[in-house]
Amino acid sequence: MKNSGKKVNQSGRGSDRTEILVVRNRGPFIFRKVRLTITKGPDKGKETMLQKPVVLIGSLAENDLVLTDPTVSRRHAAVEEKANGYVIRDLDSTNGTQLDGIRVREAYLSPGSVISLGQTEISFSPLEERVEILKSDRDRFGELIGSSPSMQEVYGILERIAPTDVTVLLDGETGTGKELAARAIHSNGRRSAGPFVVVDCGAVAPNLIESELFGHEKGAFTDAVKFRQGAFELANGGTIFLDEIGELSLDLQPKLLRALDQREIKRVGADRPVTVNVRVISATNKDLEREVKAGRFREDLYYRLSVVRIYMPPLRKRKEDIEIIAEHLLKGISSDINRKITGLSPEASSALTAYSWPGNVRELKNVLGRAAALCDGKRIEAKDLFLSEGKDTATLKGLSGKTLEEIEKAAIQATLKSVSGNKTEAAKMLGIAYSTLYEKMKKYGMREQ
Repeated sequence: MKNSGKKVNQSGRGSDRTEILVVRNRGPFIFRKVRLTITKGPDKGKETMLQKPVVLIGSLAENDLVLTDPTVSRRHAAVEEKANGYVIRDLDSTNGTQLDGIRVREAYLSPGSVISLGQTEISFSPLEERVEILKSDRDRFGELIGSSPSMQEVYGILERIAPTDVTVLLDGETGTGKELAARAIHSNGRRSAGPFVVVDCGAVAPNLIESELFGHEKGAFTDAVKFRQGAFELANGGTIFLDEIGELSLDLQPKLLRALDQREIKRVGADRPVTVNVRVISATNKDLEREVKAGRFREDLYYRLSVVRIYMPPLRKRKEDIEIIAEHLLKGISSDINRKITGLSPEASSALTAYSWPGNVRELKNVLGRAAALCDGKRIEAKDLFLSEGKDTATLKGLSGKTLEEIEKAAIQATLKSVSGNKTEAAKMLGIAYSTLYEKMKKYGMREQ
């Protein structure tokens, strides 16, 4: 597909959610927007165009469309994007919401529909902006490094979405740099001066994740000895990054959906909600579309999270980036271990490029860290890397005749050893949730190791 960079604005039908996929030959990307024009009332002539899955309307300053009409409630209504169109939803307002003269609780909108709130009438128009893939000429974006075509496509999308507040889902294998991409979006956006808060949904015990996200009041449960703010409140004015979002339990997903829709959360044990203003970026190594079909993930929450969806390519698909990434990582590793490592021998560079890197950049960093600590001189040689993918290796011979449980136990032990016992890092390298690793260690009697 040619990257012409052309943009075309045209009226849209609101039939699909906004989706941006970093996949070749997919055609133009589509940004969906909503235009709301006030045609009657105190704010007549006011117009706003928004690129959000949920647009809040009311008299409060925190709304997307703020009205001065005294007959409009503080949080009156919401225009919401769904899989097959847009709906207007009344938010328990005092005077109700009408669509084309009929009072509604929730109803689908059509281009030109008139929404009536109190003495105010609003004309609704969905819009589409079609954008061809914009490949950047950068060789890095934030802490992401590489000049391969697949990464330059990622940079092109990041450049486009960073200044907006759209919700982003980062998709890809473990270790591909999803958190670095999230940090780059935050640091290059309008919220860069605000906090960046990370929650690993797979590393928090299921009974504590609600408190981790939304906070709790003193005495809300046995161990709640004092009031605690959750990640959403701590991220107010900035960005919250929800890593391993596919591990979030079904019973908690509606509460996250409410936080996204209403921009408010309720602490565990609290009577009243708290308004929050955050940008949400999430990441997963699961196929969430498959999880939705299997009933393990809510479809409406998936739509909210994947307003923009970006695929982070694995390291084996961009081997031309390996050497420059390795050189960058070695600078930090040298400082950490207080040894002067000048670089890689040609043979070591070739070995790194030939390896398939199932753990991606995270595995590369661990291999280089081990090699830097063990090498004899100031340069890392191929023998220091301990990389081999030949079919007749001692490792593969050692697997013969072993049960799957024995192999799994050995893999966990080897991974824990490679990361000095760091369970969170080991879980990420193994591509499983922290809670899953904990249960497997318990199963194999490795809990105290």
